Amino acid sequence: MAIDTVEVKATARYVRMSPRKVRRVLDQIRGRSYAEALIVLEFMPYRACEPVLKVLRSAVANAEHNAGLDPRDLTVSTAFADQGPVLRRFRPRAQGRAYQIRKPTCHITVAVAPAEAED
Repeated sequence: MAIDTVEVKATARYVRMSPRKVRRVLDQIRGRSYAEALIVLEFMPYRACEPVLKVLRSAVANAEHNAGLDPRDLTVSTAFADQGPVLRRFRPRAQGRAYQIRKPTCHITVAVAPAEAED
């Protein structure tokens, strides 16, 4: 039997951070409840926690206002970071050379869904 589950998502695009560093944080909150995820993000020492927390709160607000879901019942169903465009800058080096500096960006997507009732 197929149960239609509602999944509400939010996205932050062009975040000036490496997707690899953001994934390290997203792996910790995937599958957790909203309350648990907030606590984890609050106390992790990484700079990537700030934009991830913002996207998580946005996804829960979307679920609450657009789908009429209760924030206490929500869990993080999917969370991923895709690579965005790379900003290329140049740094002067010795003897007139220029070295390329790559400044990566990423797109963070977090989806929340109601917790499945355990039998």
